[in-house]
Amino acid sequence: MTSNKDIIRATYEGSSEENGANLKAALAPHATWTEAAGFPYAGTYVGYDAIVAGVFHRLGTEWEGYKAEVHTYLEDGDRVAAFGVYSGTYRATGKAMTATFAHLYRLEGGRIVTMEQYVDSATVMAALSPDR
Repeated sequence: MTSNKDIIRATYEGSSEENGANLKAALAPHATWTEAAGFPYAGTYVGYDAIVAGVFHRLGTEWEGYKAEVHTYLEDGDRVAAFGVYSGTYRATGKAMTATFAHLYRLEGGRIVTMEQYVDSATVMAALSPDR
């Protein structure tokens, strides 16, 4: 049987295409995805299409080489936390960034029902600003 941690791990550790396909398969139909206040894509997105349009499409088009590399996974029942580092270069400014993050997932029946992001948004926002 696949653990909740394995389900989440499969959304980070393959190619972009594999990660996207695994995320699509793992999301519950009305999953909520909350990007942290202060992050460029802050807000809560509901359902796969909204999550892709509001977060992943923007990451793929606004950033060069954007990555979310996880170094630690922790599982506690229906919750899985992923800790890691974002990196990439914002296309509009040419500025690179690295930022630590934590993602907290809650799963029901092997499907993601919520994700909440915690991130050092100041380093990300500095890459967006042409003045810094």
